[in-house]
Amino acid sequence: MFEIEQRLRAQGITIDDMVTAAMGLYVSHGMPEEEAALEIKKKIKKFLDDPNVASLLLGAILLEEELYTKRKDSEIADDPVFLLSDEIIGMAIAECIGGTYARFEFTRYDQKKPGILAKLGPFLDDAVAGLIAGCTSRLYSECL
Repeated sequence: MFEIEQRLRAQGITIDDMVTAAMGLYVSHGMPEEEAALEIKKKIKKFLDDPNVASLLLGAILLEEELYTKRKDSEIADDPVFLLSDEIIGMAIAECIGGTYARFEFTRYDQKKPGILAKLGPFLDDAVAGLIAGCTSRLYSECL
């Protein structure tokens, strides 16, 4: 939906990058890592087509371009503490996919920033972290 996978790829973010980042903080719930990576990949692909998740990701992409990428001396270049909308987008994506548990999972990914998350700007790192957190939280819930 909204060509989100292609738009993310244009930003240098692939599904495989997201799976690698997800596995950076993976906590085994009795599922081997290889199987978990495949399940997370399936969930990421599924939720990229969800209209609510896709629209939030699109918002993050457009905000990143407008407020970060296009501005030579962006006011948000260092992801200042007063910028909250990026966190809100990430949490909204996580909760949309995985409920309240995913919000806590989002915090882990937001703080540690494994893999591709460390290379992204202020909006995309949180939006992609939210997608990953929602998908991993769903996986954990299904393993119980």
